[in-house]
Amino acid sequence: MPVVAGEESTAPSPRRTRSRPRRTTRTRAASRAWDRAEYFVARAIFGFLGMLPLTLALRVGEAVTWMVWLVAVPLRRVGIMNLTIAFPDKPQAERARILRASMLNLGRMAAELAHLPRLSDGQLREMVQFEDEAWLREALTWERPTGVLILSGHFGNWELLVYAQGRRGHPVTMVHRPMRNPLIDRWLNAVRARAGTRLVRKHHAAGEVLRALRQKQLLVLPFDQNSTRGLGVFVDFFGLPASTNAGLARVALRADAPIVPAFIVRQGRSARHVVHLLPIMEAERTGDMQADVLATTARLSAVFEEMVRRFPEQWRTVAVGAQALEDTPAG
Repeated sequence: MPVVAGEESTAPSPRRTRSRPRRTTRTRAASRAWDRAEYFVARAIFGFLGMLPLTLALRVGEAVTWMVWLVAVPLRRVGIMNLTIAFPDKPQAERARILRASMLNLGRMAAELAHLPRLSDGQLREMVQFEDEAWLREALTWERPTGVLILSGHFGNWELLVYAQGRRGHPVTMVHRPMRNPLIDRWLNAVRARAGTRLVRKHHAAGEVLRALRQKQLLVLPFDQNSTRGLGVFVDFFGLPASTNAGLARVALRADAPIVPAFIVRQGRSARHVVHLLPIMEAERTGDMQADVLATTARLSAVFEEMVRRFPEQWRTVAVGAQALEDTPAG
């Protein structure tokens, strides 16, 4: 291990030098043990939910997240702060209702995820209804040597949206950032693969994404606020500049690919969902790449914002994502 000059007046003792690798080894072993413990707990929870009838599993999922809601005071505080920024005209009681409904939807999502491997194609079609599907069919049949980009995000049960689309005969390629726990990540990816979902790691996405579009695949890229400065551009979101991932706009411009907005909305507390497919969008093209990326991202953000306004309790980043609204571009 290198030693910074001037950090110590004497050379480290042999005992000290030998002990550092042992501490590192113990730390890695502890991390692996923690990952395994998390994995077994997660599999036990999802296994239990999967054994229950789906309707009962939904209620259990709600109960668990309701308890989290009661004790997670810092999370509630952040969520209310973000909703105040996004919806300043709504009364406090309404903002609290939206946040509570959003968190309860997380429990319902977990219940549905536990049941995905057991659902037949018929059950999935009954659970997930696609509205205005003609927009997607039109984009898929365009006379272009490219696939179709899907504008969505952490909105509703996005895992169910991708899974149902794959089981309907149109598997999705999804840009994926691996989870911190590799065991849970592999298990979740195996579930996704049952619907033909193909994953592209975020750190190796550029070439794979363009290759997937050349093969005329459906492609989902993350469209989130709170993006890092390297990946994001500042566009309006609820009236304030927010750092927003511009990857979708850049890919659309490079591949000349159409964009179809798709948002899944739960019906009440049930396991029934409606997917809202909106009119096809195309990237702005003026010849100025930077300006076109900015303009296209702004249009995509406006569509996303409109869906959040219509169905705020479906916005899964409602507890954390709106923090990007507090960031302002340097200038």
